[in-house]
Amino acid sequence: MSDQPASQPVLFETLQTASGHRFGRATLNAPASLNSLSLEMVDLLNPQLAAWAADPHIAGVILDATGEKAFCAGGDVVDLVKAIRALPPGQVPPVASAFFKREYELDLLIHTYRKPFVCWGHGIVMGGGIGLMAGASHRVATPKTRMAMPEINIGLYPDVGGSWLLSRLPGKSGAFLALTAASINAADALFAGLADFLVPHEQHGALLQAIAGASWQGHAETDSAQLSHLLERLGQGTPMPDSPLRTHLDRINTVIGHDRLQDIAPRLAALAEDADPWLALAGKTFLKGSPTSAALSLELLRRARHMSLAEVFDLELKASLGCCAHPDFAEGVRALLIDKDKTPRWQPATLAEVTPEWIEEHLK
Repeated sequence: MSDQPASQPVLFETLQTASGHRFGRATLNAPASLNSLSLEMVDLLNPQLAAWAADPHIAGVILDATGEKAFCAGGDVVDLVKAIRALPPGQVPPVASAFFKREYELDLLIHTYRKPFVCWGHGIVMGGGIGLMAGASHRVATPKTRMAMPEINIGLYPDVGGSWLLSRLPGKSGAFLALTAASINAADALFAGLADFLVPHEQHGALLQAIAGASWQGHAETDSAQLSHLLERLGQGTPMPDSPLRTHLDRINTVIGHDRLQDIAPRLAALAEDADPWLALAGKTFLKGSPTSAALSLELLRRARHMSLAEVFDLELKASLGCCAHPDFAEGVRALLIDKDKTPRWQPATLAEVTPEWIEEHLK
């Protein structure tokens, strides 16, 4: 990494291994913003990951991040929204089109990568961070991992392939996470299939050393199995936290049920008074969230169940640009991240006012 400026938002290096093969290592390097994913970072990652995929000397890839707090706290949406607010209502700035399109191309590249791909998901992994982690062949959570799809708070929806991913979670947990932005831990992530290994963050350096000290075949299936055994060894004996998602899955299934959003909403709202703090926070977050986001999230989950991942990314691109052209996304980011008054004025303000036609307009 020494030949790259320390300020570059993604750092790249290759690790030499005992067999002469190399591992590519990409490190998100914007700890002050909790490694929030910017267009510049996307445009650095896309060509480098593609080059490593094509290089026969590269046996696998590691994606990690600097700082102790976060792998990636989501997309860097503040500049996007500033660009949206500088235009007349209903217009989408070119930077927004570029960001979402190229971010989803990056996510799809990781999902379809033909070499072992480790994502070290330590600390906060939210929104766009889940987009980077979800497609990796070896997804590592640590005891301090906290994952969430918090888009209902900012007038967006779980994008970055989230519509596809959440529709495939156990029971009704995907819809629950989309509607409540509930935070899940490493045990939840393993239970839900959002992570594959639990390894202490202190073992990160040992992982790099072990990869360098091992002999690799340059054969994806063989190397993938070897990497799995290596991560299992490093994680052995790590205490597993309790899993609220698993504990409450029957409740979640009952609350979400098989109904329309107007039937689900009062049951979710009732959770705000629940004795369990995790469920209560989920209920309160739903009540404060964007009604349009709630309806859009459920509609996308419904459609994604029978679509390929590539088709879902195409649909999400339409939805994300639709959110840029409608009021709630800009208003949610303003309230939470720009002015920080935490009092968004959603339009429409209630679920009763969100019509199927309004949602369809977001998907043109």
